[in-house]
Amino acid sequence: MDFGFTTAAYVVAAILFILSLGGLSGQESAKRAVWYGIVGMALAVAATLIGPGTGFWFLSIILIAGGGAIGYQLATKVQMTQMPELVAAMHSLVGLAAVFVGLIAHFEIGRVSGFLAAGGDPYELGTFAALIAKKTGVELSILRVELFLGVFIGAVTFTGSVIAYGKLAGRVSSKAEKLPGGHFLNIAAAAIAVVTLIWYFNTGGFLPLFLMTLAALFIGYHLIMGIGGADMPVVVSMLNSYSGWAAAAIGFSLGNDLLIVVGALVGSSGAILSYIMCKAMNRSFVSVILGGFGGPAGEQMAVEGEQVAIEVDGVAAMLNEADSVIIIPGYGMAVAQAQQAVSELVKKLRAKGKNVRFAIHPVAGRLPGHMNVLLAEAKVPYDIVMEMDEINDDFPSTDVAIVIGSNDIVNPAAQDDPNSPIAGMPVLECWKAKNVIVSKRGQGTGYSGIENPLFFKDNTRMLYGDAKASLDKLLPLID
Repeated sequence: MDFGFTTAAYVVAAILFILSLGGLSGQESAKRAVWYGIVGMALAVAATLIGPGTGFWFLSIILIAGGGAIGYQLATKVQMTQMPELVAAMHSLVGLAAVFVGLIAHFEIGRVSGFLAAGGDPYELGTFAALIAKKTGVELSILRVELFLGVFIGAVTFTGSVIAYGKLAGRVSSKAEKLPGGHFLNIAAAAIAVVTLIWYFNTGGFLPLFLMTLAALFIGYHLIMGIGGADMPVVVSMLNSYSGWAAAAIGFSLGNDLLIVVGALVGSSGAILSYIMCKAMNRSFVSVILGGFGGPAGEQMAVEGEQVAIEVDGVAAMLNEADSVIIIPGYGMAVAQAQQAVSELVKKLRAKGKNVRFAIHPVAGRLPGHMNVLLAEAKVPYDIVMEMDEINDDFPSTDVAIVIGSNDIVNPAAQDDPNSPIAGMPVLECWKAKNVIVSKRGQGTGYSGIENPLFFKDNTRMLYGDAKASLDKLLPLID
């Protein structure tokens, strides 16, 4: 049957998804872009139920209602600090769905073959089974390759996303850890996948598909375990890309054009974002994917000096005398939920005629765009939120740089220590400002466990304590 309405609706939904993806590139258009995506997804689901999904209304409505209820609960309870791990968890579900769809497609091929061999009528089969029954031998072979790749990508995405969730949530060590044998184990698992693909293509048996699934689950686990905390933002965007390709593979298996288009959009955009972030971090995209970073190459430089503390009245005196201020937000600001207090500080300083701007590193926080979302939530004007390349040269002429919960992105060891795990990574050169104030909960290292020489420099003062509590004490002193 030709579902003309479904095809037309899929085209409209695909256009809305493209508009949504394009709108997310700018803060001003992001809210509208989200609505494009919501409408597109609602249209796609409705068209599927009317078209290919006909006959499963009751089950579909139950599943949609259940998923919607769970999604609503998560959306209302999850804090902004938990968004990175939530995204990783969502990626794992996409990967798991790809695995299940691929396995079901395999069993359906066997069921349809037996049904037809017994003289059954193809029209008595369900929608997907009937689609399989119409395929030629060559088309069935192509379908087997498609479902094989879907299961492989989905399995890698699933275990990789679960480990990423554990690292981001603090339930798994953020350090780069590999089993003995390191990359050799990954190569061996990849070789097993290639061998089983040939085996499965020639026999269509379940055993090679099962062995490949185990190998892929291991690859996802071991790859992400071998990536250190400093590279986790890249991992999140990389897993986003994997989930997109897994969705595209599902689309090929099911013969769903919209899934193919959407999966390709998500997969390619995630890959491009990962590449951009790697470039911003001076990382090799291939090396990050293979778990090549996260540990030192040799003995790191010793950090000399001591951290000098400052109280809020001292910070207030600096800010009252300053003409130019640059604020560098990081994950610590998100943890303390200090974005509103930061916004109030900016309003006070700007009202006094001071030049106040934000410096955003491409990988600030643990999710691409994490800080931009927080600042937009606090209604910070978009025009004073600057990217690293736009503002890095302005630090030498800045009176006060305020670092709120950042560590690796302001670490001078990236430039000074060739043995540092973040060596060569472009950072915000805030130490070149006349004065640097670092708001930090304590003297510990950051998420990646790397010591920061910035905290020991002569022009740096440490404001210890919860960022929101410190800013609440500071605000009344800005006159």
